[in-house]
Amino acid sequence: MEVTIKELLECGVYFGHPTRQYDPRIKKYLYGKRQGIYIIDIEKSLQKIKEAGDFLKKAAAAKKKILFVGTKRHAQVTIKESAEICGMPYVNYRWIGGTLTNFQQIRTRIDRLEEIEELEKSGKLSLYTKKEAALILKEKEDLLKKFGGIRDVTRYPDIIVVVDVRKEFNLIREAKKVGSQIVGIVDTNSNPELVDYPIPANDDGLKSIDLILKKLAESIVEGKTEAQFTPDAAEIAAKEASVEEEEKKTGKKGKTPREKKADAPAEEKPEKENSDEG
Repeated sequence: MEVTIKELLECGVYFGHPTRQYDPRIKKYLYGKRQGIYIIDIEKSLQKIKEAGDFLKKAAAAKKKILFVGTKRHAQVTIKESAEICGMPYVNYRWIGGTLTNFQQIRTRIDRLEEIEELEKSGKLSLYTKKEAALILKEKEDLLKKFGGIRDVTRYPDIIVVVDVRKEFNLIREAKKVGSQIVGIVDTNSNPELVDYPIPANDDGLKSIDLILKKLAESIVEGKTEAQFTPDAAEIAAKEASVEEEEKKTGKKGKTPREKKADAPAEEKPEKENSDEG
């Protein structure tokens, strides 16, 4: 993942909120203020994006589940696009209370969505009256908006990437309870201490949000690609267990590479031919 100061400047990542909207805990990430608006230190933004990218790359390589969340209007499209780029779940419509802390109840709503889709697929929806069918399809649209991005999630996400930690405070509170780590875009009116990997940046500008999320998604893709060529720890452990089991059955212990080398027959050196000089 490559990102430059020039890209951040062009996308307006450094623009903060007016000075009246300010959280003092963000002070260490500020450059100053111009015409009543706080300016974020672009170099610190660059540093934090790279730190978050490295963290997500390692997490993806370890096959951890990463959830993208951003429900504000400017973030909805890019949250979905970024999550789909790296094959991760997302929430971009509205955060439903209890999505993490009461996940079993949420699963019942996802099951209902799949039930309606099965009705459509099998043609059984035509057995309902037009009014009933219309209500069922409306219910499906609502469920897709709320849960379509997390329909394949079966456990708590290991990491959550969030846009606007101030707006998504309920999500952050739930994440803390279930032990999920958080990577968050934090503007000048937000508290960076709420997240594990804060990225000081403009969380209202479409270009700013899009750039940061796409870069983070790129890091996740890199991590997943590395994982494809790296032996899985579980796979290695399974092979070792298989070898041990075979040794128990046969009563023979496998030799170490050094022992194998010691047992190997020595190479015969060709004898020099004696020649009589006339």
